[in-house]
Amino acid sequence: MTVRKYGSLRSPVIGGVFLSAVMAAGLPQPAAAFDLFGLFGSEEEPPTPTPSALPYSVRITGTDDSDVLTALQDTSTLYRLRQEAPPDGEGLVRRAEADLRRLTDVLSGYGYYQGTVSIRIDGVPVTGDASLAAAARAAEGSRARALVPVKIAVDLGPAYTVRSVRALDPRGRPFPAELLPERFVRPGDDVPARSATVLAREARIVDRFRALGHPFAKAVSRDPVVDDAAHVMDVTFTIDPGPKAGLGEVAVSAPEGIDPSVIRSFIYTEPGDPYSPKAVADIRRSVARIEGLGAIRVREGESLDPQGNLPIFVEVSERERNLIGVSARYSTVDGPGIRAYYANRNLFGGAETLRLDADIYYLGLGYDPFAQQRKAAGIDTTGLGGRLSATFVKPALWGSRNDLLANAFVTREVQQSYFVDAAGASVAVRHRFSDTFSAQIGVDGQVGRSKDALGTVNYRLIGVPVSVTYDSTDNLLDPTQGFRFQASAAPYPGFLGSDPGIFVAKAQGSTYYALDEDANYILAGRLGFGSVSGARLDEIPDNFRFFAGGGGSVRGFAFRTLGPRGPFNLPIGGRSLLEASIEARIKVTDTIGIVPFFDAGTAFASTLPDFDERIRKAVGLGLRYYTGIGPIRVDVAFPLDRIKGYHERPVALYISLGQAF
Repeated sequence: MTVRKYGSLRSPVIGGVFLSAVMAAGLPQPAAAFDLFGLFGSEEEPPTPTPSALPYSVRITGTDDSDVLTALQDTSTLYRLRQEAPPDGEGLVRRAEADLRRLTDVLSGYGYYQGTVSIRIDGVPVTGDASLAAAARAAEGSRARALVPVKIAVDLGPAYTVRSVRALDPRGRPFPAELLPERFVRPGDDVPARSATVLAREARIVDRFRALGHPFAKAVSRDPVVDDAAHVMDVTFTIDPGPKAGLGEVAVSAPEGIDPSVIRSFIYTEPGDPYSPKAVADIRRSVARIEGLGAIRVREGESLDPQGNLPIFVEVSERERNLIGVSARYSTVDGPGIRAYYANRNLFGGAETLRLDADIYYLGLGYDPFAQQRKAAGIDTTGLGGRLSATFVKPALWGSRNDLLANAFVTREVQQSYFVDAAGASVAVRHRFSDTFSAQIGVDGQVGRSKDALGTVNYRLIGVPVSVTYDSTDNLLDPTQGFRFQASAAPYPGFLGSDPGIFVAKAQGSTYYALDEDANYILAGRLGFGSVSGARLDEIPDNFRFFAGGGGSVRGFAFRTLGPRGPFNLPIGGRSLLEASIEARIKVTDTIGIVPFFDAGTAFASTLPDFDERIRKAVGLGLRYYTGIGPIRVDVAFPLDRIKGYHERPVALYISLGQAF
């Protein structure tokens, strides 16, 4: 049995290039030719033979592994400089010599520790000093008449795997299982003994200690030993966890024009809180919620303070204050539309935001199955709808964690079974207990007119809505873990001048659970509830009733069509709502995923869900394309219990950005 230490384990492959090998040689990087980003896979023509240079052709044989081939090409001097012909045979041979020394390192880096590389120049092997002159003469024989043929032959040999992984402290002792569980050192089955694999395992072990509060954890050494007879590698890491620390004082650096106290109000850690990379990342995430900020850098200190805590430094820059946007859309629900907005993201220097929105759409050009019923019911409308609104947010009132929110709007909401003309304003204070939990209370006033198949409702509402929000998920558009919950209660009592006097309650929660460490298999569930009480259904404005159906509700059914039906078979909404969804989000590749799902729910005429009524159900299959900003969602849904005469199609298609919930 042959066992040898492999002390030259190199840096991991980055983009197919062994950076340590390339940079150590100090070789110039060739200029890349324009090939439309390589979309056509074309190969540049080599230079034409001339009396003053020796252009050559180079071919690499012996491997079908595209990753290995790419690494060989990127590391090979002969291959990278093939468009820059050497002046003579000696220059060509020097390139071959350099390749012989480094290409075997490429093979070792990919787990082929008995791999060999041979190079022939016009059939003459380059094997050592004695062969160099002969290879140079052979190259010179092609001067001014042909390309010098160069062949790089690779013999991979057996692929090695990782047999064992050990992690020791600086005194040579293994770490106890409670500090380093077995899963961190368990090699797994048939894990390739590649440099990237070994170094990734080392980084994972170091990250484990950092997550346990050791900010200066590092690998002191790595000791890979290969067994040539068994074709395996045993790796031993020496890890120095360093001292355990808490989070120290957070220093904020902001440009002129941004109040640092606002930034501090979005930092929820206190000196002495446990240190972890996640805690540092959470600081950045919470500060990033301030719309007026651009670049945000959260930097860890290089040493502990006298209390044994790690200082943190937050450095921010300001974004462009003024923002103008215009967009056009087409929806099968409300037809074509145009939206425009203006926003100022730092109105008075305290990160205040002022946003003005204008939206207009035309229902008459959308899919409108209820047009005839609306006409028969006397719901006359041109189909033109829209909304004007202004929103102001003042974060961190007097440096606290209280935010002021104000909104005013005027709208004509045109839906398939009703329309509402309304105007209103609200003001509220939101208190942020943490980055995940907040509560809000305010005053809301609205006046308007609502018309549907049940008749016309002229209303005036003045209320005191309260709400709570909790969100511990790890991603806004594509959560893989955590829980979201929103609940609100809005009393509009008659003694404040409301007519009708009503009470509106809503709640929705969703949870996400990854079945594997890489979050390739995720179970997601959602439950929604709503209730409005205090008045009869025909006294409640349509925009305060509950409707189910559509892409964010029960997929497969048309938008806002599930629930009670009134005269002329028109949807009239309900006084309560219950919805549920469950999904299995399965990643097939890094960018492609499939999502089987099941949705159920409806709106009810009663103030609480009545389970004697028919709850509508649908199943479907989704496709996800994962991008840097979030997944692109394509869902195909099939209703399971269509009702004849309800304009319910056998299939529905939804396309949007982000997961369904």
